[in-house]
Amino acid sequence: MIGHLKGVLLAQDLKSVILDVSGVGYKIFTNTASLPPKHSGGNKSNKASAPTETLEFWTYLAVRENALDLYGFTTREELDFFELLISVSGIGPKSALGILSVATLPNLRHAITTGDTGHLTKVSGIGKKNAEKIVIELKDKLVGLSADMSHSMKGDVDALEALKSLGYGEREAREALKKVVDVSDTGEKVKKALKILL
Repeated sequence: MIGHLKGVLLAQDLKSVILDVSGVGYKIFTNTASLPPKHSGGNKSNKASAPTETLEFWTYLAVRENALDLYGFTTREELDFFELLISVSGIGPKSALGILSVATLPNLRHAITTGDTGHLTKVSGIGKKNAEKIVIELKDKLVGLSADMSHSMKGDVDALEALKSLGYGEREAREALKKVVDVSDTGEKVKKALKILL
């Protein structure tokens, strides 16, 4: 089992990276928006300098009949949460990665522990049936974790709606909001997200 990889970034697209580890290129499915700014900006001028940058991933190897897929995360906490999500029936690795790509861990934890499927579907973009499954199967496992995220979560949803009303797509608005940290005021979140989007 491959649990951790450290190497240099050779290439990336919206869903994966190729990481050179001692001359072997591993394709790792990951949230490329969570990578350091030099790698997630999409600026082609960074291509020349990117191979000198070292990246580390905590990894999960998904074994299927016709493929071995690696999923990578910048923190152990994200990997642990990913493994929790894929333990839910009907949630595969790609769906779990998608959920983690569009919502912060504290917001996901809060939605699950409070049984708030309405917020969960808005934040993660999954259907109501799967949101209910996630809550039912994971709620007890997450009890005891911090549950003081209700205002922050509501602010994220409100800020997302505000950005969408300004004409931004849901995906780009979510990615911008994920980069706005330590801000609880909805207005401030929107302002900082707009600076990232412009």
